[in-house]
Amino acid sequence: MPGGTALRLPLARAASPSFDQVLREHALPPLRRERVSTLQVNVGKLCNLACHHCHVDAGPKRTEIMPRPVAERVMQLFRESPGVTTLDLTGGAPELNPSFRYLVREARRLGREVIDRCNLAVLFENGMEDLGEFLAESRVHVVASLPCYTMKNVDAQRGRGAFDKSVRALRLLNALGYGRGALRLDLVYNPGGASLPPPQEKLESDYRERLRSDHGIVFDHLLTITNMPIHRFAQQLTRDGRFEEYMSLLVGRFNPATVPGLMCSSEVSVGWDGRLYDCDFNQMLDLGVGCAGSGGVTVFDIDTLDDLARARVATASHCLGCTAGAGSSCGGALA
Repeated sequence: MPGGTALRLPLARAASPSFDQVLREHALPPLRRERVSTLQVNVGKLCNLACHHCHVDAGPKRTEIMPRPVAERVMQLFRESPGVTTLDLTGGAPELNPSFRYLVREARRLGREVIDRCNLAVLFENGMEDLGEFLAESRVHVVASLPCYTMKNVDAQRGRGAFDKSVRALRLLNALGYGRGALRLDLVYNPGGASLPPPQEKLESDYRERLRSDHGIVFDHLLTITNMPIHRFAQQLTRDGRFEEYMSLLVGRFNPATVPGLMCSSEVSVGWDGRLYDCDFNQMLDLGVGCAGSGGVTVFDIDTLDDLARARVATASHCLGCTAGAGSSCGGALA
């Protein structure tokens, strides 16, 4: 987006303690990946929504979409890496990518878990009329973003009408067996502003009660994810004059107990163009696998995902968002 990159990278690397410095202060070693068990694939930045907290800067006008040859190479690596048990599809709205169903089918044919990080409203886009049935038939684990259980808060973050579509989508998924024991449906909460998520277990209880009583909706688990100080959220913090305050909050709430569970220890992220990263957040800042600069290693440069085991993880100040309070990962709180 015009003028965007020049602003974002300085924001993410603003004058605050480096993540490695904070680790040293707590007598912790630099991060290194163990074996890879999850391959997270960002299939593009095209999305039917433009949420305020989106670290991807996704939206309806984005044109970055994973081409089919890259998707096919991703699946080749996945097949040749039997220790990688989970394919985690994200975006943007991953379902809008023409290769989405190919990736799902191929991964399920291998008998491995597939996660779809779904914004729910996409189920009502043109051409998506059978999406719910496809996900259910493929036994895809749906991780659905729902930043609150009230219309006011959801529409404030995601746009007018987003909450009603989310409720309709969740009811549809429930009718297909999701959240009722047969198929897994998890929800994702992001704070609305410059604060850390509340305790995950308590918030899950609140979500469960309100969604069941107000809308008859059931789900499996709630995952709380901290807003990362990059891209759209970083710009919002800067406009509000709260960027330094937020970074101070993250530093002050650093929790050493979260470090062993960081997702970058067992996950590799693939960008829409096939470049490899330690996590989706590093991908958005162009911090490539094992380096502190722009990423250059692609899915075409390695023979198996096992080649990335024991590699040093590239870090920067935004990593403090994953280690503050109860911690944050694609799987929710860590401690």
